[in-house]
This record gives sequence, C-alpha cells and structure tokens, in this order.
Amino acid sequence: MPSKDMEFDVDTFLASIGDGRRIVRVRTKERVYTQGDACDAIFYIQKGQVKLTVISETGKEATIAILNPTDFFGEGCLTAQQIRMGSAIAMSDCELMRIGKTAMAGALHSQHALSDLFVAHLLSRNIRIEEDLVDQLFNSSEKRLARILLLLARFGKEGKPEKVIPRMSHEMLAEMIGTTRSRVTFFMNRFRKLGFIKYNGELEIHSSLLSVVLNDSPDHGA
Repeated sequence: MPSKDMEFDVDTFLASIGDGRRIVRVRTKERVYTQGDACDAIFYIQKGQVKLTVISETGKEATIAILNPTDFFGEGCLTAQQIRMGSAIAMSDCELMRIGKTAMAGALHSQHALSDLFVAHLLSRNIRIEEDLVDQLFNSSEKRLARILLLLARFGKEGKPEKVIPRMSHEMLAEMIGTTRSRVTFFMNRFRKLGFIKYNGELEIHSSLLSVVLNDSPDHGA
C-alpha cells in the first residue's frame, strides 16, 4: 500500500469525484450486483463486508473473495468486460461508494496517488487469489476453515484485527471452503472445545486459531 507520508486520503478524494459517484447502502444478504448484469461501475467499501461469488452452468456457487472496508471491487468495468462475471453479495449491512466507469477512469489518469493505491489493491487481490488456490489444492478442509475464519477477522492485516465477526451459517462456511456442512460443524465444535473460537450471539476468533493453519502434521480433515 502507498506510504502514509503520501498524505492521500482516499475517502476525501473519492467524495470529490462529483456526479460520477454516489453512496449505496446494502443490507445483509442483499446483492450489490448479479452475475450477468451490465458492468458499468466500480465499488469502494466504506463499511461492511462483501463476498464475491460465481455460479457455474450447473448451478454450483463458489465464493472467490471476501472483501472488507477500503477494498475496491467490480474493477472489470475498467477493461473490456461488458457484463459481470460474478455476483457481489453483502455479508453485513454495507455502505458502499459506487463510482461510474468514466469517472473512475478519469480519476486514475489524473491522480497518481489514487492510481498507486488502486494498483496496490489489485496486486494484493492477486496475491490473495493465488493463496486461495494453493489453500484449496493442498490444505485440508480443517485448515481451510481456520484460514477463512482468520481472514474474516482480518488477522494479519494492517490495523486492529476484528476478533468478533457476525455469526455465519455453517452452510455458508462450507460453500466458501468447498466442503460439507457436517464437516464444518465438526471442526467448529472442535475449535470451540479447544478455545480457538467462542459463540456468544456473534463469533469470536482467537489468534490461537493460527496454530491449526501452521500445523504441518497430517490430519483427516480433507
């Protein structure tokens, strides 16, 4: 990410784009856009979490990214992409800034600091996608579940981690990591008994859950 001494406030700048942007508020589980919609704007998350999903021709849905405040999404509009290749769904009540394709393209050309920030965002997303692929190919479902919980709690990110996250259904977690609901339930109960997580209306994630991700011993969670 750009260094702090650049003194660039992305929120202030995005608020000054003018007619090409507006605030969009989306409730939990509502769609920001749907696969197949016209691709004509980019979004910036000010509050909340958004998941990006893709549905295959056979109807199978896969979660490809979980996004947090200060993340951009929908950047395909800045290329030749005409329709959305996936869907964006709010995981919590969200406040988003919708920026039209023309307004964002102009801003990226005229504002080098914003351009640097956006490129850093794209590089970070690309690294995350590669890590997700490695995780899916080589790690057990137990490790994949631990990793996604830590990512949702933003461990390892700049700033203070969110130890408490909105409670998610086991079906949603199973979809995100590519396993069954029963396996997720089994591992969540194990994590709770070991003190790695705590249920109290919401889900509290402890940093000790990292031990599951870092453990190289073989298990039977795949």
